Amino acid sequence: MLQRRVAREPGYGGVAKGLHWLIVGLLVAQFAVAWTMPAIRRGTQPEGLVGLHLSFGIAIMLLAALRLLWRLYRPVPLLADGVPWWQHRAAQLSHAALYALLFLLPILGWANASARGWKIAVFGLFDMPHIWPAGSAFGRAELGGIHVWGTYALLGLVGLHVLAALYHHLWLRDRVLSRMLPYG
Repeated sequence: MLQRRVAREPGYGGVAKGLHWLIVGLLVAQFAVAWTMPAIRRGTQPEGLVGLHLSFGIAIMLLAALRLLWRLYRPVPLLADGVPWWQHRAAQLSHAALYALLFLLPILGWANASARGWKIAVFGLFDMPHIWPAGSAFGRAELGGIHVWGTYALLGLVGLHVLAALYHHLWLRDRVLSRMLPYG
């Protein structure tokens, strides 16, 4: 098992920051596409916004995997002085939940698309294999519903993440937020 290392520098490095903000940008685009794409019904094809939604989901999952691998092998910056143990633990748990959802939601969407028998072409560059039996009623209906509810959980966690960062920056005036800012 990897031991957790702590960096001597006060902030995250450029790669970690770049991956973080790239995922944020893709999530914003993903939610914009999800809310504007047509409803998925019987006979819907993975074209236009639906195909773009699938591509963004796979891209987010792959970048989250890269970000997680980077985080496992690169030191984590020191926390700000005076952060109570419970806030540190809450941050660890919320980060774990964010990573879990960044993997789970694309996998659920991928399985739902597989159950519909769709060809999943990621930005037209490569095709994803099917991971769920085509024609599965559970895969089409239930996995899609779980995917939708999971997005609400992700939005809630992202909201808490942002509020916690702003609390540290505006109220506590510590360096928790500045560790991840591009100029920090």
